Amino acid sequence: MNQFFEALGQQWVDAAQKRGARIAKPELDSRVALELLELARVAAHTQERRFAPLTCYLAGVAAERLRATTQPDDEAVAAYILEVRQKLEAENP
Repeated sequence: MNQFFEALGQQWVDAAQKRGARIAKPELDSRVALELLELARVAAHTQERRFAPLTCYLAGVAAERLRATTQPDDEAVAAYILEVRQKLEAENP
């Protein structure tokens, strides 16, 4: 996506390695990134602003659980996040 996220992905790998775990370097698809930013925007405007990062964290946990069961591609993950964001936005106009 960009150098910041490339470097951040490597930091997660390095931190996991210090804990005895080998993980694949996390990557951020641009479509998923856009949906997460929109989700954060909606959360910040419908709840307390400080809930936005936690909302995105939960989206990441949910997306990984979806990946573990159905193995969707990045486009499907973005659509998954979009669906929940739109519902949240409709409930809190």
